[in-house]
Amino acid sequence: MNVKRGSTTFLKVIIFLIGIAVLAACIFLLPEAARRDAIERPGDYSLYPLLVCTYGICITFSVAWYQAFKLLTYIEKNNAFSELSLQSLKVIKKCTFTVILFILLAIVYLRAHAQFTGDDAAGPISLGLMGILATSIIAAIVDVFQKPIKNVMDSQPKNN
Repeated sequence: MNVKRGSTTFLKVIIFLIGIAVLAACIFLLPEAARRDAIERPGDYSLYPLLVCTYGICITFSVAWYQAFKLLTYIEKNNAFSELSLQSLKVIKKCTFTVILFILLAIVYLRAHAQFTGDDAAGPISLGLMGILATSIIAAIVDVFQKPIKNVMDSQPKNN
């Protein structure tokens, strides 16, 4: 096993473990939080828009992680500079923008909810802004990776 294959295998394992953690959160933690909230405050449905945003982020995150897993498989097979890897990067980039959209929706909801209830939403809103920053950095990194792949593919002659 060479170094490149070992490092991509390590990254695949990490991606798989993160995917399992996200899946476990969606299956066990989020429904439990909704159940506890429904018991504590019957008739109050203010948590549900946040749950929708959270599930949207989890699903989008899972799609991006799957594409990252596929990208590592392409790299292992020496297809890093192929149309398939470029497509995976495009999907990951779209997923980052979708996650940003869901975070923005949650921030807007938190701000509106805080306005009506008098709660202080500064903490969750600042966490959301940090999430937007982190997701924007990932989008920028994906964009940096896309450019050399596009250049290599544009320089190769077309086989028709």
